[in-house]
Amino acid sequence: MKNSTCLHFGKLTAFLLLVFCAPAIAQDSTSKAIKILPADSVAGSRPDTSLQPRQVLIDTIRYRFIGDGNFTRGNVNRSLMVLRAELIFSGPVINIASNPRFTYGKQSGILAERDGYVDVFIDVFKKSRTYVFGLGVLENSNLRRIDVRQMAGAGIGYRLVKTPKNDLSLTNAVLYESTNFVEIPTVTTIRNSFRVKGKHSFAQDKVRINHITFLQPSLNNISNFRWNTIVSVELPLNKWVSLRTSFENSYESIVEATRKRNDSRITFGISVGNK
Repeated sequence: MKNSTCLHFGKLTAFLLLVFCAPAIAQDSTSKAIKILPADSVAGSRPDTSLQPRQVLIDTIRYRFIGDGNFTRGNVNRSLMVLRAELIFSGPVINIASNPRFTYGKQSGILAERDGYVDVFIDVFKKSRTYVFGLGVLENSNLRRIDVRQMAGAGIGYRLVKTPKNDLSLTNAVLYESTNFVEIPTVTTIRNSFRVKGKHSFAQDKVRINHITFLQPSLNNISNFRWNTIVSVELPLNKWVSLRTSFENSYESIVEATRKRNDSRITFGISVGNK
């Protein structure tokens, strides 16, 4: 009897243990099942699958190609051709600009001008009012008997006016310059280069005036001074094409004995581009 009671009690105990432990076992199994659910399940936060915008260095390209000239025939045969380009590569942070030009001229059949000029300006944060820049220039000139001139430097710019009709900026830089003349010895100097550059439109953009002026005194030789200015008036025919006339004046205090210090020219031509 005692053995039978113990047997039933053992069965009852086992049954109760099974009843009370089953939920715990089930809960544990459920917990384990939840633990192995993938991270992107409904319970978890889904990652953002939208594409992030890619940062680019250059997002805008503007260009313009210009042909100017002046030709006469008769008692004096004179021909002058000036080819220019204006290239601008802009991005969120930097702005790269180049204004190469080539000048070719003859007078009475004798070569007078065969001059080349290439520059590169790299502006940083130009979209802000104040910005910094670096520049490099290479040029040669048959007119001034210069085999090669090299300039490189850096400076700061300030955007004085920026409106749809007027754009005016001032820059100042310190440059290292080396000029190899045909006859006189090579001249090297450190220059301060101050520039005024502007673009203005009038009569509902039917007339445009562009101008750029450089004043470049030497910092270690007060007698060594240069300036250059170009003023052009344009009459746009449409979005791409404009008629233009241009006036240019340049001065250099150090020249070879057979050359004059000051030169001026007026040309007429056409420009094509999206700038």
